[in-house]
Amino acid sequence: MRPSHRPAGILGFTLVWAGQIVSVLASSATSFALTLWAYQTTGSATALGVISMSFLIPYLVLAPIAGVMVDRYNRKLMMMVSDIAAAAGTVAILILHATGGLEIWHLYLTAVLIGLGNTFQWPSYSAAISTMVPKEHLQRANGMMTLVESGPGVVAPILAGALYPIVGLAGILILDIATFAVAIGVLAFVRIPTPARSADGTAAQGRFLREAVYGFGYIFQRKGLLKLLVFFTVLNCFNGVWALASPFVLARTGNQSATLGAVMSACAIGGVASGLLLAVWGGFRRRMASIFVGEIIFGLVGITLFGLGRGLSIWIPAAAVGTMAVSLSNGAALAILQAKVSPDIQGRVFSARRLFSWSVTPITPVVYGVLADYVAEPAMAAGTGLARAFGWLVGTTPGSGMALLFTGAGLAYVLVALFVLFFVRDVRRLESAWPDHDAACAAPPNAERGETGDTAYTPRLERSDR
Repeated sequence: MRPSHRPAGILGFTLVWAGQIVSVLASSATSFALTLWAYQTTGSATALGVISMSFLIPYLVLAPIAGVMVDRYNRKLMMMVSDIAAAAGTVAILILHATGGLEIWHLYLTAVLIGLGNTFQWPSYSAAISTMVPKEHLQRANGMMTLVESGPGVVAPILAGALYPIVGLAGILILDIATFAVAIGVLAFVRIPTPARSADGTAAQGRFLREAVYGFGYIFQRKGLLKLLVFFTVLNCFNGVWALASPFVLARTGNQSATLGAVMSACAIGGVASGLLLAVWGGFRRRMASIFVGEIIFGLVGITLFGLGRGLSIWIPAAAVGTMAVSLSNGAALAILQAKVSPDIQGRVFSARRLFSWSVTPITPVVYGVLADYVAEPAMAAGTGLARAFGWLVGTTPGSGMALLFTGAGLAYVLVALFVLFFVRDVRRLESAWPDHDAACAAPPNAERGETGDTAYTPRLERSDR
């Protein structure tokens, strides 16, 4: 079959989307089983934080290089790199488990390998969507990708729980590896267009190092975009408390894995609901409204209320609503950037943007883990002044210290979002001040810079994705 006859456009995107759902379903089941294994083996929130940090470090080191490669080379190949790296990591865990040699530090190394693949995944998938899907459907397409991230999590804990007694961890790992083959096969089958060269793309050409730093220059030349990324970076300082979610629930329930599975499924259900909503509705007409509404709800419900909960009656709705809110914000944010940034430079700009806003995310899981293990939990259990001041709110049983960290981080999160909404005009006006990339091509030179009034504009935001 000739490449020109291969599925492309909406059909091609839908096939890639379906292949990813199958693969992520199996990977989510593997992740759930390994999270339980890690916490039950070590009993440490810090260990889980180190796994998260190990996953993120490759991105911070290699993101500029990945951005150049996504823009320079075949985006389909770049999209495959992530699945290949994750498959290799899963094979390594399978071999170690089968030989009885699996240890916690092996998960750290595997997380680095999978994180290396993820360094290419996000910019390549995000940039590919903008060439496959009409811009009026970008927010819907991003909603569908939210389903890839969240949908499998609805059934993955149930699937893992049902399969584990029958096939064991090895069987789940083998299933995961098989689904990687499906995802890679679908990518090989579809056609992903190469973006046309734009004026920005021509200006960005040069030696590899020059192209690697181009995305950062693009961001710093636009005040609105730069302030938006600072906003998300600050939010990520407080969002990092979610690294404590698994140890928090397990500590509160005496290591009841079924309860943790229910909470994780609730998160996934919220993601599915928001993905379906965005796919059908498309979000608010003003996408910045989706961002601020989503952030404020996430801080109040997804962090603060979740931390104050002591059982499933609070955890399930808080996790579901919080995930819906943050997905609403992420989908709107990504749609803005896909519409504004020229497709042939999106790899570099998107990588630089995420590197900027993710700069704190490798650190925060470890920081919150250390605070929980060595400060908050011991203080609340020992009846110190901290326990006397806040024990009425979060209790003094195991998990109370982590509950206090959730509550404080959630309130700070909301205050930051409200401050930016009311006092930072460059961020609030970002969408209207910055022309779409197709409109900018026909606009006067100053319009390409997004200059309106006293604001110099700019693209990009992110979040959990950030």
